[in-house]
Amino acid sequence: MFTIEKPTSDQDINAYFAFRWLWLREPWGYPKGSEKDEYEGVSEHRMVKNAKGEIVACGRVHLNTTEEAQIRHIAVAKEYRRKGVGQIILSALEQVARDIGAERAVTNSRESSIEFFHSNGFEIIDEAPNELGKLKRKQMRKQLFDNNKMVLHPQWCRELQRTWHDEIPISEHMGIKLYQYTERTIETRASLNKNINLHGSMFAGSIYSLATLTGWGMIFLQMKQKKLKGEIVLGDASIHYHKPITMKPRALCNIESLNAKFDMLERGKKCPVSLQVNILDEHKQVAEFSGQYWVLPPKS
Repeated sequence: MFTIEKPTSDQDINAYFAFRWLWLREPWGYPKGSEKDEYEGVSEHRMVKNAKGEIVACGRVHLNTTEEAQIRHIAVAKEYRRKGVGQIILSALEQVARDIGAERAVTNSRESSIEFFHSNGFEIIDEAPNELGKLKRKQMRKQLFDNNKMVLHPQWCRELQRTWHDEIPISEHMGIKLYQYTERTIETRASLNKNINLHGSMFAGSIYSLATLTGWGMIFLQMKQKKLKGEIVLGDASIHYHKPITMKPRALCNIESLNAKFDMLERGKKCPVSLQVNILDEHKQVAEFSGQYWVLPPKS
């Protein structure tokens, strides 16, 4: 029985770094402290514990860019190697990378671990600087896809994502992405790490922006479905917050909540659209957004 944990207490943090030094630095004669670098404070750390609460594997991931995450310092205790524990910690780090908005993961693999990463979907793309001045490494990369992701009309969805990033650049910096579209439901997600406040929860303004863009996206995709064109603007909105977001920001808009007079747009008149967006922290509803939008007919 294994559990995946994020080290938070002083005891866990000290044990995490001690484990990393033991398996990644001590065998090469490097002193304690050499297992750390300048990226520790901006990284997400994970460790695998056995049924006795002992650390048996660890690893770290941080963002290089808004699209690319780097996985580093994976270590597995010798007696747990070739027992699937390496896959457990790698999968956990890949999921963290997805959650913080990365589209691909890279790692600089020692020659001894190339086969492991290759068997988990990574491909060699280039040479990497030697580790500790002596260990040869290869840079490897993997595209990150979520197996639960269902997107109909992928061309429209890609156009929506590009439109957000091109016309609302802050959406890219917030890590807001279309996660799912099924013609009746749109789901978007945001990176908590990119929108976190000093209390460890998501900024209220970021939640509002996520909800606004989700509603905007639902109208955009519905217009694509109906072969209509127009400029979507937000007229008025309200949001009710119940609980903070501390895990996984999600926004859902269902077709049942949408009330639109698209026939007015067909007649060249501006079209009112009202809808609701539910905000969740993973599976728990934490806020409701009501928006009044307008779709302006194309200019002649």
